[in-house]
Amino acid sequence: MAAAAVENVAVSALRSVVLRVRQAAERSGRNPSQVRLVAVSKTKPISLIRQVYDAGHRRFGENYVQEILEKAPQLSEDIEWHLIGHLQSNKVKSLLAGVPNLALVEGVDNVKLANHLDRAVSNLGRNPLKVLVQVNTSGEESKSGVDPSGCVELAKHVKLQCPNLVLSGLMTIGIRDYTSTPENFMMLSRCRTEVCKKLGMAEENFELSMGMSGDFEQAIEMGSTNVRVGSTIFGPREYPKKQAN
Repeated sequence: MAAAAVENVAVSALRSVVLRVRQAAERSGRNPSQVRLVAVSKTKPISLIRQVYDAGHRRFGENYVQEILEKAPQLSEDIEWHLIGHLQSNKVKSLLAGVPNLALVEGVDNVKLANHLDRAVSNLGRNPLKVLVQVNTSGEESKSGVDPSGCVELAKHVKLQCPNLVLSGLMTIGIRDYTSTPENFMMLSRCRTEVCKKLGMAEENFELSMGMSGDFEQAIEMGSTNVRVGSTIFGPREYPKKQAN
């Protein structure tokens, strides 16, 4: 009964977040269809993900390769999986081979990783893979992502030197306590303007992935096209005790 209750809460929370996404888009004069909601299911069990899936949601995200490799084969093939955040080059092959329905890698933060992804897509005979360049907009050493000053060169490399990747936009994680959220979002928006100008791309077709549980509405109002919401839908993360803190 307790598990079922948690699952019902997750479905209700999903519907609430979908409504809030729509309202935030409308407040900013945008069509809600221009904003993608990714349900981030990190640390959550298959049963809970399946409940949200059965409620009609199809876009899910994970932060760790091992988790997505364990979960994806047990769930429907029509899920669009996102790998969010830092990805180690030595895990690229297993990720792409193990998750055929991986739709987007949100976290290309260096040339080496871009090259590994490009080669792996080619070697596996996959369709070109959509990727976002991760930008460290907060300047925190603990955060992955290219420095804003280097985002144009990395984006240029992905677009021109990685034929098996589709440069789809930029993403940022921002500061955990949200104190500088507007600055982070404005910085990413400025990076998009610069990248699109240098590469001759249309800004309206270049994604901004920014906004999580605590700030996704503000992110949408500031131009986000992709929000990553986890705990607001699924409840607090459940880490093993050895990973606490």
